[in-house]
Amino acid sequence: MNFFRIASAGEFKALLYLCFSLLFTPSLIGQISIKGQPIDYFNKSVKDPISKLQKKLDQGELTLEYDKNFGYLNSLLKHLNIDASSQVLVFSKTSFQLKKISPRTPRALYFGDDSYIGWVRGGEVLEISSVDPKQGAIFYTLEQKRVDRPKFIRHNHECLQCHSSTLTKGVPGHLVRSVYTFQDGQLDLRAGTSLTDHSSPLRERWGGWYVTGSHGSQRHMGNSFVQASEIPGTIDRETGANLKNLKSLFDSDPYLTPHSDIVSLMVLEHQTQVHNLITRANYLTRLASNDDKVINEMLGRPLEERSESSKRRIERAGEALLEQLLCYKGITLTAPISGTSGYSKYFSSSPIRDSKGRSLYQLDLKSRLFKYRLSYLIYSEAFDTLPKELKNFVYKRLWGILNHRDSSGKFSYLQKNEAQAILEILRETKSTLPSYYSENKEQAQGKAALRKDSF
Repeated sequence: MNFFRIASAGEFKALLYLCFSLLFTPSLIGQISIKGQPIDYFNKSVKDPISKLQKKLDQGELTLEYDKNFGYLNSLLKHLNIDASSQVLVFSKTSFQLKKISPRTPRALYFGDDSYIGWVRGGEVLEISSVDPKQGAIFYTLEQKRVDRPKFIRHNHECLQCHSSTLTKGVPGHLVRSVYTFQDGQLDLRAGTSLTDHSSPLRERWGGWYVTGSHGSQRHMGNSFVQASEIPGTIDRETGANLKNLKSLFDSDPYLTPHSDIVSLMVLEHQTQVHNLITRANYLTRLASNDDKVINEMLGRPLEERSESSKRRIERAGEALLEQLLCYKGITLTAPISGTSGYSKYFSSSPIRDSKGRSLYQLDLKSRLFKYRLSYLIYSEAFDTLPKELKNFVYKRLWGILNHRDSSGKFSYLQKNEAQAILEILRETKSTLPSYYSENKEQAQGKAALRKDSF
């Protein structure tokens, strides 16, 4: 074999492109380029809940009702199917409306499965993040003035300064941060900040947030402040523990509810990171597909042909998503947790259930957050819209994990009874499952599917 033959012009161009794409691959630098094809975040049309709502407003199909105290908040929550019991309160100055935010006037956040709403007392706008199935988080504001046809204004660069970084997995996304906060709401930057999710110890969570609920001997950073004279990172975790109400901390009467529910906070942390990893996996797969398309065109190969390096890129993205979906490295609670707002009951009342009444929305709250550790966002449009080859990989890996055929051992915390329950719930509640998930098919069919190439 001649290892020193002269490359053709097409091969040389392909080699240059490959070297360039590997040099700047997102897996190495964390950040993903969202400008230009195939992502084109700033220009592609979106179909997130807010864009759909705006279309109905423009066509006169619905109206938003205005309230003198809350502006359009109540009406918007209603149209987005977001319950007020999801309310959590953040008093750190970590929003662009920071001048109006303080421990006496915290910002309220509300969320559903695909939308997040921020309300500031006396604020000029509502802050909104809405999930597009392909493009991820899309950011808007809605002016808090009574008009005939309210207009949602999309924001890109301003919001992406914080909402597109390593903290959001390198894509436009969401984050829950724990910060050390002075009594005026300013951050003690000397002590640093941390991103929180299902793997974060409670002791490191909710700095800069109010927290209502019971958590026994476990401690968190909520409801507490840094004193100016203290050593950076030193706070009193005892005073703010197990608070049932916030009356001693500020006047909560002007808010929709007097709660900042601990269970709502935990679900919020889980959901934001799953959303981010769905978006990241989507982006990385589209980028890999685009790279292959360019190289294949240069070499005269079928455009849909997949390189081994692209397969590995897609599999790594799919594996990271699976870990988040399955609550990998989730903490073990050492005492039961209960909220105060009724959010637990609301969240668990989802009608998506199997014939035994089981649901991925069921909470545990004794030793962990969810009773069945597969994220309910597997039902989301964002998950269903994932590129085919990525979704095939995720489904096949998930099938193997739930049938205890995972050689990695990472997911051994899913005991046989829980894994079987998850599998049965999926069979009855998700109509788009691959055929090999069916209990009426021979398991050999599933084994064969797993042996095939991922794509």
